[in-house]
Amino acid sequence: MEYVFLHGHRIGYRRAGHGPVLLLLHGIAGSSRTWIPVMQLLQDDYTVLAPDFFGHGESAKPPGDYSLGNLAASVRDLLHLLEVERATVIGQSYGGGVALQFAYQFPELCERLVLVDAGGLGREVSWILRLATLPAAELVMPVLFPSFARSWGDALTRISRSLGFRNARAEEIWNAYRSLTNPENRKAFVTTMRGVIDPGGQTVSAMDRLYLAAHMPTLIVWGDKDTIIPVVHAYKVHEAIPNSRLRIMEGVGHFPHAEEPAQFVEILEEFMHDTEPSHFTPEQRRALLRQGPR
Repeated sequence: MEYVFLHGHRIGYRRAGHGPVLLLLHGIAGSSRTWIPVMQLLQDDYTVLAPDFFGHGESAKPPGDYSLGNLAASVRDLLHLLEVERATVIGQSYGGGVALQFAYQFPELCERLVLVDAGGLGREVSWILRLATLPAAELVMPVLFPSFARSWGDALTRISRSLGFRNARAEEIWNAYRSLTNPENRKAFVTTMRGVIDPGGQTVSAMDRLYLAAHMPTLIVWGDKDTIIPVVHAYKVHEAIPNSRLRIMEGVGHFPHAEEPAQFVEILEEFMHDTEPSHFTPEQRRALLRQGPR
């Protein structure tokens, strides 16, 4: 893990390898740790860079703005600090929403876009996440996520692994639960959630701006067993982005990169091999904006 200070706040990130840059963005209540298996498979051919968003992982958790736009701007500033000029941006779940916002705000920095069970593409979302946005949820969460549960869950995970039982999907869910046993993480989580979800579902949608990605190579990867964000969103975004590529991973849930990292990397590497980096000029952007969605 490496660290830099951005606007006076510490941000943690993982970086490995050499070559074209792949920027890996994690989901809500997650961290860059989720990308470790994928990074290990990709680092021989690519520079893999996975930050912890503010409010997550080992990054600072300051009070303030946890909106998609602000997180996308923070990712941009991190790239500038690390002297990364351009990257293929890969976002999973909430990180997919940040990736969409990043590609919209800073297309000149985005070579390709990869959406993995991404948020921000429709109203439907798990009831569990919707509950977290209810009034007074922050008062109930300390009871649901007690600090002592952390050591119990960690011990159970270690025992399961030592016996040869490993369920990547369950471990990802546990890691999210574990992060919420920390009071600072809970506060950032609720603030972040209320910015994109209400009790009725997702409130932020990129669907009306997806036409701006028409000239950017775009890959959509989804698990057909996703119970957090339904796979129907994958088909909707594929239809909305001309020339996008859709891959549905069978038997996989909300975390394709963690549940089946080798299969995920195979899909990603095929996409990287078959496409050329986008070079989006201001003139092209103006033309698309004037044309609008069709």
